[in-house]
Amino acid sequence: MTEVIEPAIETVTIDVVLSALADPVRLTLVRALVAAGDWTCGSDVLKEAGVTIGKSTVSHHIKVLRDAGLIRTRVDGIRRLVTLRYDDVEQRFPGLLSMLREHASARTAAAAPTSSA
Repeated sequence: MTEVIEPAIETVTIDVVLSALADPVRLTLVRALVAAGDWTCGSDVLKEAGVTIGKSTVSHHIKVLRDAGLIRTRVDGIRRLVTLRYDDVEQRFPGLLSMLREHASARTAAAAPTSSA
């Protein structure tokens, strides 16, 4: 297995990170990767989040997130697996990914159906 090169975390700037996260599909992908917690296929995690887009579009979004320093990509046969660079990003921009995780949890709780007795 090989890994695709991502930028050194020291070279990543907040404006590039925020620009990458400004796209709703990429934001959904990052939140889904926070929940997944380990290496996964980007298109699979998007499908689980209810987002259906073409393979080339998924590849584009993954490249943008990788170039922004947010994810790491590993080649496994014909598949490309991705994972969030959680510790690196949290070290560089403390609280950013934690805030995204907490916001995603709050949105999920708010969207959950309530039962009446």
